This record gives sequence, C-alpha cells and structure tokens, in this order.
Amino acid sequence: MPQNTKVEVRRSPRRRRTVSAYRDGDKTVVLVPATFSRAEEKRWVDRMLERLEAREGRRRPDDESLHSRALDLADRYLEGLAQPTSVRWVDNQQTRWGSCTPENGSIRLSRRLSGMPAWVVDYVLLHELVHLIIPHHGQEFWDLVHRYPKAERARGYLEGVSAAPRLDAGHSGDVGEDEDDIEGDLGADLDRSDSA
Repeated sequence: MPQNTKVEVRRSPRRRRTVSAYRDGDKTVVLVPATFSRAEEKRWVDRMLERLEAREGRRRPDDESLHSRALDLADRYLEGLAQPTSVRWVDNQQTRWGSCTPENGSIRLSRRLSGMPAWVVDYVLLHELVHLIIPHHGQEFWDLVHRYPKAERARGYLEGVSAAPRLDAGHSGDVGEDEDDIEGDLGADLDRSDSA
C-alpha cells in the first residue's frame, strides 16, 4: 500500500458477503460488513488496496507503452499515416484531454486520463494522431477520427466526466467491465476464524 494513501473504512450492517473499494479523490473507501473483526477488516482492506493498485497499474501505461499504443492505433485506423515521435503523460493540462505539435510529431495526454477505460484513452490518442495529419477540426478530420469504432461513446464519456466535477479518473462512476470499484466475494472467508 502506498504510504500516502488515506483509507476510510465504512462498516455496513446490510453488507454480508462482499467487500468493495473505490477511490474518492485522495482517499480510498473500503466498504465492509459490520460483523467483521478488526483482523478481518485489516486483511480485506490490504487485499482490496492491492486489487485497486493492480487494476490502476494496468490502466496507467508508462510513456513507452503509450507510444507503442499510439503506433498500433495509427497502423490500425490511419494506415500508418501518423507517426508520432513521442507520446507522453503530462500534468499541466487541466482543460484539455490531449494535445499535439504536428511540427515535431509530439503528443501529450493529460494525466487526468490515466485510470480511465482503455477505449477512452485510445480515442484521445487517435484524436491527437489525426491532428498530426490534419491540424484543424474540419470534416476530413472527423471522418478519420470516426474510423475508431468507439469514438462517439468515448466522446460522451469524456463530456460526462467534464460536466460532473465530482467525477474524475479516480472514481468515474462508470459501470460494467470498467467499473471503478473493486469487489471481493467473502465466500469461505466468512467461515474461517482469524487467528490474528
């Protein structure tokens, strides 16, 4: 567990067989059954923090992986026409999701995207890749962007995140396979006595 992580444990009398965890700003909220002993709580908090870290690590590629992903997207959707010289995360973009400099082939993505679903990051990458070919937002630009099958879905996702200030990459509120909370089934663990 990272040393700076603030953890808030919430006990629920209605929760019986699951433990959930999610990021809420700079803290992690872990929801546990009210019947947990302190040892069970600690064990499950540690387990859920590990799961969140693992999932976030998969969602947060490093700059080298991001560059490889951009090249793959350029080959798949743009016939290799866009060849970025660099692709990297930046912390100074608070109003944009991404930017590029066509003159030198560099692409920058806002770190606010890290942790968002891969298909959303791919959309922003593709958008910036198209700018390496077409610098404006004319019809030709959008025709290339819409080669990406999830373009409209990703735009809607980003618009929703932008419209809801409380929602961010740490707790996007998305559902389904990209749900931002992690859940664990207690199953047999409820029946085991804890020796700690």
